[in-house]
Amino acid sequence: MSFTAEVKEELSRVESRKPCCPAAELSALVRVEGALHFTGNERFRLEVATETAPVARKAIKLLHGLYDLQTELTVRRSVLHKSNNYLITVPAQPRLADALGKLGIVDERLTPIYTVPEWLVAKDCCAVAYLRGAFLGGGFVADPHGDFHFELTAETDELAESLATLMQRFDMPAKITQRRGTYAVYLKGAEPIVTFLALVGAHRALLRTEDVRIIKEMRNEVNRLVNAETANLEKSARAALSQIEAIRRLAETRGLDNLPPALAELAELRLAHPDVSLRELGELADPPLSKSAVYHRIRRIEELAAE
Repeated sequence: MSFTAEVKEELSRVESRKPCCPAAELSALVRVEGALHFTGNERFRLEVATETAPVARKAIKLLHGLYDLQTELTVRRSVLHKSNNYLITVPAQPRLADALGKLGIVDERLTPIYTVPEWLVAKDCCAVAYLRGAFLGGGFVADPHGDFHFELTAETDELAESLATLMQRFDMPAKITQRRGTYAVYLKGAEPIVTFLALVGAHRALLRTEDVRIIKEMRNEVNRLVNAETANLEKSARAALSQIEAIRRLAETRGLDNLPPALAELAELRLAHPDVSLRELGELADPPLSKSAVYHRIRRIEELAAE
C-alpha cells in the first residue's frame, strides 16, 4: 500500500466533531471526484469514482447519513494497475438536487458552481473538513523516505485557487501548477506537509513523517560534519606537504643547520612527523609551543624558502 493510500485510509476514519463539518467534507469529495450526468427532463445522476475502498465507504456513509440518498456501488478490477476501482452512482431521485445545492455543487438553476462557496467554509472547522475531503478525493503525498511532496488535484483554475486560499488560511504556503489539463495545488518541504497532516487528523502519518524527518536531519548533520572534517584533513594534508617542500628546499640550498635554532628545531620536527597538525607539532617541541607560535615559525620557514 502506498503512503498516500495509508493516509487516505486513516482520514476516512476521522469523524467530524461538529455537525456542520461532514457536509463540507462530502462537498470537497464530490467536487474533486464526482461527475454530474444529465439525462434530460431535468433528470440527472451523480457519479463518484475512487481507487480507495475506505474512501468509497466514507462517501457512501456521508451520502446516506446526511441526505438519505440511494446509492449504487460498482467495483471494477484494473488489469493494468492490478487494483480495484470503485464507482458510486447516485441515481436520479427527488432529494438529489436539494443535496447538491446544500453541498454548494450547483445553484438553484442546477448550474455547476466552480469555486468553493464561502458560506460552506466560513468556520475554520468546516474549512479543515473541506481540505480533508479534497485530499480523500484527489490528494497525493510522497513517502517521507523520499522527497517531501504533497498535492491536491483540481479540475479547474477556480477550484485550485480556492484550495490554495484555504491552505494559506492555515499558514501553508500552497502553490498552483498546471499539468496535462488539470491543476495541482502543492506543498514542498516537510514543515507545511506536517502542518496539513496534523490539521486534517492524519496523526499516524504525521508521526511517521516526523520520525523520518528527524532521521534525515540527523543523517544530513552527520554527513555535514564528516564532509567538514574531511575537508579540514585535506586542507591540513596540503598545508603539511607545502611545509615539507619548503623545508627540503631550504635544506638543499642553505642547510637546516644555518637556520635559527628555533626554526631548525621545528623544521626537524615537521620532517619527522609529516602527518600531525600544528597543535600536535607544538606539543612535540621541547619546551611545548602554542599553535600560534608553531604557525609563525612555519610561516617564517616558508618565507625563507620563497626567498
